[in-house]
Amino acid sequence: MKNSFLYSVLLSCFLICSFGGSALGDHQGIREMPLSKHTRNNLERVIHSYQDQPEFTLGGETVLAPHMLENFYGRRNFQPAWSNDNGITPLAEILIEKIEHSSVEGLVPEHYHFERIMALYNLMQAISEVTVKSKAESLAEMDILLTDAFLMLGCRFSAGCINPLTVEAEWHASRFDLRMEEVLADALKEDAVLESLYELLPGQPEYYRLRKALQTYRTFMSRGGLPAIETSSLFQKGENDDYIITIKKLLRATGDLSDEAVPLNRTFNEALEKAVKIFQKRHGIESDGIIGPHTLQSMNVSVETRIHQIEVNLERMRWIARNLGHRYIIVNIADFTLRVVEYGQTVMSKDVIVGRPYRNTPVFTEKMEYMVFNPSWYIPERIVAEEILPMAKRNPNYMKENNFIVRAGWNQEAAVINPETINWPQVTPETFHYTLMQPPGPLNPLGRIKFMFPNRFNIYIHDTPAREKFSSTIRTFSHGCIRIKDPVDLAEYLMQDDPDWTLERINALIKSGIETKIQLRRPIAVHIIYLTAWVDDQGILQFRQDIYGRDALLARALSQSPPQFH
Repeated sequence: MKNSFLYSVLLSCFLICSFGGSALGDHQGIREMPLSKHTRNNLERVIHSYQDQPEFTLGGETVLAPHMLENFYGRRNFQPAWSNDNGITPLAEILIEKIEHSSVEGLVPEHYHFERIMALYNLMQAISEVTVKSKAESLAEMDILLTDAFLMLGCRFSAGCINPLTVEAEWHASRFDLRMEEVLADALKEDAVLESLYELLPGQPEYYRLRKALQTYRTFMSRGGLPAIETSSLFQKGENDDYIITIKKLLRATGDLSDEAVPLNRTFNEALEKAVKIFQKRHGIESDGIIGPHTLQSMNVSVETRIHQIEVNLERMRWIARNLGHRYIIVNIADFTLRVVEYGQTVMSKDVIVGRPYRNTPVFTEKMEYMVFNPSWYIPERIVAEEILPMAKRNPNYMKENNFIVRAGWNQEAAVINPETINWPQVTPETFHYTLMQPPGPLNPLGRIKFMFPNRFNIYIHDTPAREKFSSTIRTFSHGCIRIKDPVDLAEYLMQDDPDWTLERINALIKSGIETKIQLRRPIAVHIIYLTAWVDDQGILQFRQDIYGRDALLARALSQSPPQFH
């Protein structure tokens, strides 16, 4: 325990002078009552004194969970949690060590009172001749800070207390209710402080793989970082250049160039080309083996930036629903992929198109309930105002050419109007009182199938006739919905529980052109997430471009002390 702490005996001596004051000169160390009783009285006094204050501060530290803390101590009649008549308990030492090691999770120990707690701990270890009264005051302060640290670490580990929307917009993934006061009470009762905290961390192996990658990059940092490729030149197989030596060193350090027999010379050989393709693939770059601008840019991202990127994605993983389920669909917006997962194994993977940066696809979880074959498209008001009306003003035949059906009102039963009878140049978004619908057909942007998981964002997964866009590496083309490549494969998978729905029947239904709604016998959870760093099932660390510009904002939030939880 002592070896893991960061403070020396010299600091402890300094603290004696800092904390001592009149208490150290008080020689009336007569135990009128046990130490724990004194500590209890101090706890009650301190907590009651801050009940009506806008901010609860103690020893220069802001108490982060004042209401949870008040509930916790009130239920135990203000009995200390981390000390007894003999002083600090072993459970307290275990928690202190866990606070120190919270950096492993990408967190900052100082945000959880570590320095002040350590100061108090060292004071208790260094002072032998001290009154019960002054010792009880320090123990009470330490008790409160340790409890507050446990409560907020538990909240951070579990995302059960902190609303992700306060630090990252467009994140609406479901959270679960968690009463950390009760978790702590049970942990103390069962002498399982460490176990209780670890149980709050995500259970998915992906989290622990990424956590390990964080330690790897911190090791890179401690060794001075990774080599920088300070050139704008293009490199490909067959070339010779001094920079190629640096590139090989970089790729060998990151594990992309695994062949130790490859000489660190100026030659761009076949082994290096293969390593470059591996690097490109795991960074979401076109895997052509040529070191061009995008590849160089990724190679020159600093280790510090990668560390922050890993830390923010560990935080996002802690936000994801605790129980993803045994069978689910997961869409990673930043990776442009959809995966179907059964019992931890990916059984299907498809490329997708997501929302443009100014029309972000939100993060949320819902349950897919039905599919619509040959769907009609009812155009949302925003798209009508921003895209359809301007086109109709420029081209009088636009509505007819795109096979739009115009109805005289928002009701789907409203009368159909001939679009040629409307003076479109005079229509504004404010005077547009029609419904626009595009029936099934080759022009319909929803394609042949849409997959519905009702949600407040009106987001769904659907086919697209613009299949050429899947050839792009960065696929941000939609209005927010998710377009999937090869949707028939997903439809066949979802209908496999019904033997009547064969692939032949699905294709026949699509060919008919008739709009048909099919309820799923077995609904499936859909998790839409946003991860720019993760370690895949093969143990390969993946990085992706931050297409929505969210990483820096979240990294900045994580670098600051957490706000008070009310």
